Amino acid sequence: MAAPEPDWTLIAALAAALLAATAAACGGGSSSGGGNGDPKKLTYWASNQGTDLAADKRVLGPELAKFEKQTGIKVDLEVVPWTDLLNRILAATTSGQGPDVLNIGNTWSASLQATGGLLPFDGKAMGEVGGAQRFVPAALAATGAKGKDPAAVPLYSLAYGLYYNKKMLADAKVEPPKTWQELIDAGHKLTKGGKYGIALEGASIPENVHHAFAIGQMYGADFFTADGKPQFATPQAVAAVKSYVDLLAKEKIAAPGNAEYSANQSLNDFATGKAAMLMWQATTSGFTNLGMKPGEWGVVPVPTPSPTPPGGRPVSSMVAGINIAVFKNTDNRDGALKFVKFMTSDEEQTTLNKAYGSLPSVVSAQNAPAFDTPDLKVFKGILNGHAAPLPQVPEESQFETAVGTAMKELFADAAAGRPITDERVRAKLAAAQQQMGK
Repeated sequence: MAAPEPDWTLIAALAAALLAATAAACGGGSSSGGGNGDPKKLTYWASNQGTDLAADKRVLGPELAKFEKQTGIKVDLEVVPWTDLLNRILAATTSGQGPDVLNIGNTWSASLQATGGLLPFDGKAMGEVGGAQRFVPAALAATGAKGKDPAAVPLYSLAYGLYYNKKMLADAKVEPPKTWQELIDAGHKLTKGGKYGIALEGASIPENVHHAFAIGQMYGADFFTADGKPQFATPQAVAAVKSYVDLLAKEKIAAPGNAEYSANQSLNDFATGKAAMLMWQATTSGFTNLGMKPGEWGVVPVPTPSPTPPGGRPVSSMVAGINIAVFKNTDNRDGALKFVKFMTSDEEQTTLNKAYGSLPSVVSAQNAPAFDTPDLKVFKGILNGHAAPLPQVPEESQFETAVGTAMKELFADAAAGRPITDERVRAKLAAAQQQMGK
């Protein structure tokens, strides 16, 4: 479910402007809000999870019909492309005119929470959807700033793992790596004959940040202080970012051309045997659509440094996924919460996550046989025990843009043969921090 990402530079600018006017969408229940004041109607903006918008309508249509049959409430569905979704949401929070229910990328939770445009899931609202205890703790942690009522609840969950080509590793007499050094050693043995040990997405701003964060956790890095101030150039963050960029720069186990990848080309390189390993979210359909057959690949957790650096945490992935939220200006709060409860029921969690290749965000639904495949067993273990949410701060989208762009520039330098030193990484991260305006 590696969907195309929105324009993060534009997002940062829009978010910064909107966060300066957080009270813009704090009114409630007027005719300008979601829906038409009809208790038997809801509007729903769904994020694009399938291969195209039509695929999502095919998946969601029967489920929405089921909800209407159960409750008498008709849901008007719009599947919104990722390139438009956050811009549409931000515009809605400014105008006060939006859907009743909507999907949000879970990394946006704190930013959208700060606009005041989403209904807080306080104790009463959370109780109406079954209670917080139903949700996977790591997924629930990615629903807004700590100490505040969640801005949403988890809907679809994902985590990162290390995919490997079974035949390529067997031919090279290499075992799936468990430590970062084993990853490097395996990569050297696999890099030959125009093929590389690992494929990277070096020009993808979100992918860069996701890996910087996860590897940063391994090194004990915090990109924000406890009171929300950015600190991007700490020794731990420098070590984490450099270790990732060095897969191309120093170790040369990733192709120089990976520095320009930003549209899932690394997925194609892995699927076509041009690279033997790939750090990616759960994506069985991504491989099969590119010609691989189930059983040709395996997956293990992303390797961690050994020994663990001082302050390092047992984290190998950020918490990826989609949350479902209620627009604060909805005219049908009760119906909206009934719909959220329906979408997060065990039955719907099984149906929808099976269709999309993601993991249920509800603990009990993860026990369904559909999620006991070899791949998903690994991802369940990662999500439930070794994943952490990206910083839940209002400036999260600016953080992604600034640090992700700095890493993109470092990859470009590496591909051009320029040395990637600690000082070079530190300078890039310090410049990224300055862009945050603090």
